[in-house]
Amino acid sequence: VEADLAVWLEVSRTPVRECLQRLAAERLVVNYRRGWVVQEHSIEDIREIYGVRAALEGYAAQLAARQASYDQVEQIMAQANVDPAIYADPPRRGFVEYNQQFHDTVVESSGNSRLAEAIRRSREYYFNYRIAAVYTAAEVAEAIAEHQAIGLAIQRRDPEAAERLTRAHVHQALEAAVMKL
Repeated sequence: VEADLAVWLEVSRTPVRECLQRLAAERLVVNYRRGWVVQEHSIEDIREIYGVRAALEGYAAQLAARQASYDQVEQIMAQANVDPAIYADPPRRGFVEYNQQFHDTVVESSGNSRLAEAIRRSREYYFNYRIAAVYTAAEVAEAIAEHQAIGLAIQRRDPEAAERLTRAHVHQALEAAVMKL
């Protein structure tokens, strides 16, 4: 309830209301019986979210393959070539951070700051920590192998392969997430 939140936060109701409206616009909360509740995402919602992610990150990988600097390509390859064994033990929090770092490097290498911002904004919807905690060691190894393939496509300056592999990688992450829900 807005009034309760305002009292708890020791602020007026106006900033609380504005914040809740913004969260509602982002589909993170919904108005329910004169109050607000956290939005529960359906499987279809999750599929849509990952579809957007696949399109945005696929495009970023395509751009990176076209225009990443030599140093950026080297950084992508260094991140892609990690030993999956270091993330073999749960809760795999380090794997989530590694994964985000790899994807961030590819996105930054695209040279498109607006695309990077759109991807950052949509990241709120990725169910990383909860899902990664139940990834198997084989799923971690598969994800890292996919990173290596994406990195090699970027290194070869093959934009179509980089985009295709990135989209497939995100869709694979979706299927892993759906199976774990």
